[in-house]
Amino acid sequence: MHVGTTVATALTEEASRNNERRLLVLAGDRELGYDALERILDHLPVAITDTTLVGPDDRLRCEHLEQARAGTLLGTTREVVALDAHAGLRPNALGKAVGAVDGGGLLVLLVPSLADWPARRGAFDESLAVPPFELADVTGRFRRRLVETLRAHRGVAIVDLDGGRIEADGLTRPAPTRSDVREEIGIPPDARFPPDAYEACRTADQADAVSALESLLPASDGGGDAGGAGGEHSKRAVVLEADRGRGKSSAAGLAAGALAADGADVLVTAPGWRNAREVFERARALCETLEATTTVDERRIETATGGRVRFAEPAAAAAELEAADVAIVDEAAALPVARLESFLAADRIAFATTIHGYEGAGRGFSVRFRDRLAESDHAVEERTLVDPIRYAAGDPVEVWAFRALLLDARPPVAPLVDDADPETVDYRRLEPDALLADEPLLRETFGLLVLAHYRTEPNDLARLLDAPNLEVRALIHDGHVVGVALLAREGNLPRATRAEMYEGGRVRGNMLPDVLTSQLRDESAGEPAGLRVVRIAIHPAVRSRGLGSHLLERVREEFAGARSNGGGSGAESDGIDAAPDGAEAVDWLGTGFGATPELLEFWRESGYRTIHVSTTRNDASGEHSALMLEPTSAAGEAIHDRHAEWFVRRFPALCTDSLADLEPDVVREVLRSVDEDAAPPLEVTDHEWRVVAGAAYGPGLYDVDPGPFRALVVRYFLTNPERVELSDREERLLVLRVLQGRDWSSVADRLEYPSARQCMRALGAAVRPLVDRYGTEAALEVRDRFDGTN
Repeated sequence: MHVGTTVATALTEEASRNNERRLLVLAGDRELGYDALERILDHLPVAITDTTLVGPDDRLRCEHLEQARAGTLLGTTREVVALDAHAGLRPNALGKAVGAVDGGGLLVLLVPSLADWPARRGAFDESLAVPPFELADVTGRFRRRLVETLRAHRGVAIVDLDGGRIEADGLTRPAPTRSDVREEIGIPPDARFPPDAYEACRTADQADAVSALESLLPASDGGGDAGGAGGEHSKRAVVLEADRGRGKSSAAGLAAGALAADGADVLVTAPGWRNAREVFERARALCETLEATTTVDERRIETATGGRVRFAEPAAAAAELEAADVAIVDEAAALPVARLESFLAADRIAFATTIHGYEGAGRGFSVRFRDRLAESDHAVEERTLVDPIRYAAGDPVEVWAFRALLLDARPPVAPLVDDADPETVDYRRLEPDALLADEPLLRETFGLLVLAHYRTEPNDLARLLDAPNLEVRALIHDGHVVGVALLAREGNLPRATRAEMYEGGRVRGNMLPDVLTSQLRDESAGEPAGLRVVRIAIHPAVRSRGLGSHLLERVREEFAGARSNGGGSGAESDGIDAAPDGAEAVDWLGTGFGATPELLEFWRESGYRTIHVSTTRNDASGEHSALMLEPTSAAGEAIHDRHAEWFVRRFPALCTDSLADLEPDVVREVLRSVDEDAAPPLEVTDHEWRVVAGAAYGPGLYDVDPGPFRALVVRYFLTNPERVELSDREERLLVLRVLQGRDWSSVADRLEYPSARQCMRALGAAVRPLVDRYGTEAALEVRDRFDGTN
C-alpha cells in the first residue's frame, strides 16, 4: 500500500471515530502528489460525488474548481477536499476549502517540498508584484509561517513524497469521544413552530436559533407580538451568526419548512444555489415529516397549505421581495452591502452569516451592514451559534485554520489600552519580519484591521507579510497596538507603464494613478511618487481621542520630509522599529474609501482634499468611492490642483446624471472637502443674477434658469459655508433641488415640507444669504427693490 494511502486511511478512521477532521499534506513532486491522491481516493470509502479538487487542472473524476472559484464551496459539505497549491496558493481559497470539509472528512494539500515552498513564486505572488516592483521583490513569509503551523499543529499529517517517508502521521490518539446520543433538546413552552422542527435540532444553540426565527410568523390571532418582535404589521429581522459548522443554515432551513407548512411564501437567496442547498434539504425533510409536502423540485418546495420555499439569485430575489411573506438570506457575508441593503425592503427577513469566514465581501456584513440594519425600522433579534454540529468541539483542523489564517485575530482587550491618547503612544514602523517573529503583535495588528474594515480577508494576511509595496505604521501603547495604518506605495511609474495605463492596460496596485490616468485621462498622473493609506484602524476602546488624526500626522511628517524620532523612543524596541529618519519622501499622500459624511469630514480635517468621486457604487461597500489627496511636494501640488479643478467643473453635471442618487449629506461634505482654491470663477451674467435674486427676493422662478443657481450653490459649498448661516435642511434642499435636479414633490416629501409650493418658498429663502454674500451690483439692486430691510 502506498505510504500516502496508509496515512490517509489511519487519519480518516480516527477522524470518523471522533467526529473530527484531519489534514494530509502531500509534499514534493506534483505528479507524485496526484498519483498518491488518486490511490487515496480509490482506497477510501468516499463517493466521488463527495469529493472536490481545487486547483488549476481537472485531473480527477470528481468535482473540479479553480482556486478563484472556491467561494462556490460556501454552504456546502464535502468528505474530501483536495487543494493543489503547486502553481500558487490563494489564502482565501484555503479558508473556503477548510470550511467545506465535514466531520470525519479529510483536507488534502498538494504542495511543493516544504523546505522549498516558501521560496517558490506562484500566481498569487504575481498579483503582489505591483509596478514598479517585480516578482523577485515578493517574499515568502506567509508560506513560511504556514509551513510552521502545519508542522506544529495536531491533526496534520505530512508525507514527504520525494523521500517516500512520513514526516508526521497526524494522529492525535484521543480516547474515542463520539457519541450518537443526541443532546436533549427542549421545546419552548410557547413554541409556534411544530415540535418536529425542534426535534430535528442537533444542539440547544440551534433550537434557540429556530425559536428566534418564529418571530417571522404573522402575529397570533390574539393580536399580540409574534415572538416578541412586534405587532402584526411591524417589520422584523433575525440575524444568525456562527463560525462554520454550527448549523445556522440548517436552522434557517427548519424555519423555512415550518413557515411553508404554515402557509407562508418563503423566498431563499444566497450567493449561488449550491450555497443554499442545506437550507432546502432541511426544509424538505421537515415538510416530509409533517406530511405537508405536495410538490418538490431542487429549488422549490410547495406545501398542502399553499406555502412554498423557493430559491432566487440575489438580484432576482431583491425584485421579488414584495411577493414573498418571508425572505431568508444565507451566506450573507458573501454578498455586497448594497445588495444586503436592498433586502431590507422585506417586512420579514432572516440573515445567516459566518463570523470568521471573511468570504466574499468579508466583514461587510458585520462592519457596515449591521449599522444599516440597526438604523432600519425592523425589530431585530440576534442569535450566535457556538456549539459545533458538523464536527466536534476542538476539531484540530479548525484550530489550525484559525491560527494559520488568523481567522480569530483580535485587537488587545480594552483594559490594556483604555488610557491611550496621543501623548502616551509611540509611532512605530512594523516590519514584516518583526510581525512574523512576534505572534501576539501580528494577531493584534491584523485583528485591528479585521475589526475596522469590511474587506479584510486571509489574502490580506499574505499581503501584509509579503507584498513589497506595503508598509505598516502603528501607534503602540504599553506594548500593545492601538492604531494601525496600512500604506501602499503608488506612482513613480516609468513612461512605458504610464502609457500602457493610459491606453487601457491594467496596472496592479496603483489605484489612484490608475483612476486618474485611465478614467480621467491624465497620462502624467503616475509619474509622481505617492503613498496611499489603504487602511487606518483605531482600537474601538480609544476612538474619538484624536489617535487617527495623530497617526496620519505622523505618517505625513515621516514621508513628507518633516522627520521625527518616532514618538519619543528613538530606538528599536521589542522587534518594532522606530519610524526611520531616512524614509523615502513622496509627492503626495492619498486615500480612497466608500464616501460617508463622517469619513469625508475625518479625512478633510486631517488635511486631505477630494479630487474624484466614482460614478458607480462599490459592489462591496454599496457606496460611491471618494479619492482624496494631500500634496507633499511641488509635483504633488500640481497633480492635486489640476484634478481638483477638473473635479469641480464636472461635479455639477454628475449630480444630475450618475451621482443623482448620491445622498445629499455626502454631496455637502464632498464639496466642503475640495480645496477652496479649486473654485472656478463665478461666471454669472447680470441677467442671470437678476433671475437668481428675483427668485430669492421677488416673484421670479427658479425653474426658468437653474444654471446660475447651480454655479452659486457650488461656490457656496466650496468657499467656507460657515460664513453663511444656512441650516442643514436648507443645505439639503440646495443639493436635492439645485444640484441633483430632483422634482419639487419628491424633495418636499424627503425634507418634510407640507407641499411643493412650501418647498419652492423655502428654496427662495435659502438662496437669499447667497445673493447677499456673492451677488453683484445687479443682484443687489433686485434685492433692494423687493426687500425694504436691506
